[in-house]
Amino acid sequence: MKLVEILSPQMVLPELQAADKEAAIREVCAHIAKQRPGLKLDDMTKTLLEREKLGSTGIGEGVAIPHGKLGGLDSLIACFAKSTKGVDFAAIDNQLSHLFFVLLAPNESASLHLKALARISRLLKQRVPRSLTAGRRRRRHLQDHLRRRRALLNDSSDGA
Repeated sequence: MKLVEILSPQMVLPELQAADKEAAIREVCAHIAKQRPGLKLDDMTKTLLEREKLGSTGIGEGVAIPHGKLGGLDSLIACFAKSTKGVDFAAIDNQLSHLFFVLLAPNESASLHLKALARISRLLKQRVPRSLTAGRRRRRHLQDHLRRRRALLNDSSDGA
């Protein structure tokens, strides 16, 4: 599985307005709901917030990967978002999170879900260029950055 297969250009938010974790999750879920009208905003938000109660998905270095399993999905759903101001996601390094990769998976997709999380983590844990987190950037800039990162990780040895 390649990230380009699960992240469409419409699922990139160039600038989150949210100031806290719950609002950030709700804003991303609202965007997903607009792109996938069959999905319910409240169900997605609840799923991700429940997962956050188990432990923060803020993995440090300005990155958070909110994720969860949602009934009724037939495939993985991914959305990438950026916050110039940053959001307190209770990250392991106590720094604000600026880059968010939200992943929703079908209930019965444990293997695919884990592979996607591993690939996303490797992609985003690489040193993030200051140009990406500083100032407002357009959707195209964010997509180009992700495309370059994907090219670096485009090994299929792990199938992820």
